[in-house]
Amino acid sequence: MNLSFKRIYCLLLILLSFAVFTPKVKAQQSMIQDVNYLFLEKLLATARENYPIVKQYQVQKEIDNLNIKGQQLNWFSPLNFSYLSSPNRTINFIDPQFFTGYQFGVSINVADILQKPNKIKTARQQLLLTEANESQYAQTLEVEIKRRYFLYIQQLNTVKLFSKSTQDAEGLLNDLKVKYQRGEVEFRIYSEALVNFSLITQQKIQSEATYLTAKASIEELTITKLEDIK
Repeated sequence: MNLSFKRIYCLLLILLSFAVFTPKVKAQQSMIQDVNYLFLEKLLATARENYPIVKQYQVQKEIDNLNIKGQQLNWFSPLNFSYLSSPNRTINFIDPQFFTGYQFGVSINVADILQKPNKIKTARQQLLLTEANESQYAQTLEVEIKRRYFLYIQQLNTVKLFSKSTQDAEGLLNDLKVKYQRGEVEFRIYSEALVNFSLITQQKIQSEATYLTAKASIEELTITKLEDIK
């Protein structure tokens, strides 16, 4: 095997080894330019609009507001009004009554009246608690979407790297195949090149699966496919 063949073989091994063992490093170094902060804001807005837990907090706030209004309008609940009808056309000797006709009465539950301000305050505090929990979850959701988006961009760059490396390696492998068929390269060298090319192809497929998983993890929060978010 002459010097030119040795150089081709060494270049192939270096390319395959570098692509297999260091794809994440290269992807991380080149991913910044692919980060689209405008699109990231659209992801955040879509998640805030569609994610079920966000909607649950909105419904809970509506319930809390209705509870406050109900407590404020319920001041007369401690008052009980009653009336008694006693017709004066007949005489009841068993249960004689001094008053006849319609009799009205009012009873007051003092304990309920005293507790009413506390009930209103409790209802307002419940609303404040719901709003605080909603705000905290909004921050958590924002951080999680950003984390998943950055991971998505990283995996996208990893796929690009493996795709380019696979193309380059395939070109070199084809050259070695021609040399082997001519008898200019030993079978051992060609066989090792085939194994290494198979390895990098498997790594490329794995990176594509990881990329699709990262994409699906974002869509889990947005409830919308990324292609539909404009």
